[in-house]
Amino acid sequence: QVQLVESGGGAVQAGGSLRLSCAASGRTYSTYPMGWFRQAPGKEREYVASIGRSGGNPNYADPVKGRFTISRDNAKNTVYLQMNSLKPEDTAVYYCAARPREQLEWPYWGQGTQVTVSS
Repeated sequence: QVQLVESGGGAVQAGGSLRLSCAASGRTYSTYPMGWFRQAPGKEREYVASIGRSGGNPNYADPVKGRFTISRDNAKNTVYLQMNSLKPEDTAVYYCAARPREQLEWPYWGQGTQVTVSS
């Protein structure tokens, strides 16, 4: 089992930056790939980025490539999402997720943190 708690959301103007954090608990955290997803009002939740167990193999959705960076610190049981050059269309609730390496689905989710970008 893995418990996830996001923080770092807030309101910023377009072009600004935020760094989201996801604190994980559970002895198997460091063995799990981690991901960030987001859900905008009236839309389905969508994939943003993911990272491998040891911090390798970062992947990004096309809308955030070159602007967002995912990283993790297994010593601190934390995964981060650095978001730069934010756009109004980045406004959403951002969720942290974890999955066992052998699974394709993401069974563990945090409660989400709101990011609002104004123009």
